Amino acid sequence: MIYSWLIVIILAYLFFAFSSLGDKLVLASRPKPKSYIFYVGAFGASVVVLIPFINFGFPSTAGLTWIILDSIVRIAGLYSMYVALEKFDVSKVMTTIGATQPIFIFVLTWIFWGTVIMSPIYILAFIILFLACIIVSVEKTQKVTQSYLKLTIFSSVMFSLDYIFVKMVFLSTGFLQGVVWLGIFVFLFVSVLLLSKRYRKEIFAKRMVLNKGTQAKFVLAQASGGVANFLQSFAIFLAPIAFLPMVNALRGIQYAFLFVITLFISIFFPKILKEGLSKRIIFQKAISIVLIVIGLAILVIY
Repeated sequence: MIYSWLIVIILAYLFFAFSSLGDKLVLASRPKPKSYIFYVGAFGASVVVLIPFINFGFPSTAGLTWIILDSIVRIAGLYSMYVALEKFDVSKVMTTIGATQPIFIFVLTWIFWGTVIMSPIYILAFIILFLACIIVSVEKTQKVTQSYLKLTIFSSVMFSLDYIFVKMVFLSTGFLQGVVWLGIFVFLFVSVLLLSKRYRKEIFAKRMVLNKGTQAKFVLAQASGGVANFLQSFAIFLAPIAFLPMVNALRGIQYAFLFVITLFISIFFPKILKEGLSKRIIFQKAISIVLIVIGLAILVIY
């Protein structure tokens, strides 16, 4: 049986791969974390264009509570991730965050909803996909420091809570209304930065506002990220609670897509991006892709 959420999340991770590539190119110009998170929040507020087309209304008290909580943990996760990206290697930061999230979500699902357990065959698929996620994302050994662990693990926990809280939002408000309110509140919270003269100067720095190259990369990255987040939210909305860890464990697909896209650009457009790919790395990625195919086959067949 092919689950609708499975198709949606695979498409989401394809767009996340494009978004990750764009973020990598933008972050090469070293924008400050607060300025970057402001523009991410501002771009995310574009979901308000959906208001005329949906049955939009004020959320219930419970729904509003979950919207506020989810906005806070999402911003905290993004900020700590961008600080980590500023200090440490991009691929290593994303590896740690991506590899630890499925475990945190698995535990949080149990804490919030109790013994909502997958069948043994789906647990096997989860383990296979989780291993694929780790294998496909690991490249070189990373010197682990206390600062590195604090930032990456904190970010991973925040993003894991985001999965749980956004599911709570959708259970309270419905999908489209929840997406719009989350976009509004994230923008409201990041707009607080504008109250500080120092941060206003940082946010509207010339390299972010006037640099056309940075603008183009940022817009493409955020457009892809916006589509990816929308699809991921829709997959979370569609997926049964027990499958929330599975939705995240499928992130290995994003890394596989990113590997293929990066390989294509490196070969045909080396001026844009050129990455060295050893036989070991290619073999490692191939193994992970085989594991992903096996995990997906188990989900589809059973």
